[in-house]
Amino acid sequence: MKVKGHEIAPKTDLRGADLQEADLQEADLRGADLRGANLRWTDLRGADLRGADLQEADLRGADLQGADLRGADLRGADLQGANFRWTGLQGADLQGANLQGADLRWADLQGADLREAKLPFYIDKNTQFFDKGSES
Repeated sequence: MKVKGHEIAPKTDLRGADLQEADLQEADLRGADLRGANLRWTDLRGADLRGADLQEADLRGADLQGADLRGADLRGADLQGANFRWTGLQGADLQGANLQGADLRWADLQGADLREAKLPFYIDKNTQFFDKGSES
């Protein structure tokens, strides 16, 4: 699949790509290199981004509802206003990411690294940070 002149497939090198406002619903981007990519207002609903490298990527206003970002590297990413409802972020690295204004309702952040991340002011009671069986 090609979008804005870029091949969209697992493990693709999309460093610095301009994919602003692209329709990437259900796209298979497992292990893709998206470091520094412009994904503002991109539709990534249901996309498979397991293990993808999104360091320093711009995902402001992106729709990631239901996406799978398990094990993804989002260090330093700008995620302001992004929709993460029902998104799997288990084991994701979000160190230093900006999540202000992001919708994390029903997101699963078990095992995610949130050190130095700028978190939203409001976190819904349904956002899951720990395995329900573990003690905090």
